[in-house]
Amino acid sequence: MKKRKINDSPDLGQLLGIDKVIHEPARLMIIAYLSVVESADFIFLMTQTGLTQGNMSFHIAKLEESGYVSIKKQFIGKRPHTMLSITNKGHKNLKEYLKTMKGLIENFLSIS
Repeated sequence: MKKRKINDSPDLGQLLGIDKVIHEPARLMIIAYLSVVESADFIFLMTQTGLTQGNMSFHIAKLEESGYVSIKKQFIGKRPHTMLSITNKGHKNLKEYLKTMKGLIENFLSIS
């Protein structure tokens, strides 16, 4: 096994600056789905992610508070209907998150 020098170690300091809102797996799934569609309804996202209604509501609220998704609630007949879409800020921060993660992975692969 090849021993590494200290200066060959990956820069784990990048992890400190990672977007913790996006990094949470459930929110990453939600924002990833929203990044490839114009909009999606709550039930579709809940089905695709496998999250419960309560978990979906919690994570969507966090994404909305951060300005990463917008929510449009309306009624169709007497039934509530919730549509979600990713915001420009959400797109920007997701791209930055992915860029950071890609850099970390490449850094690890280059030293193995």
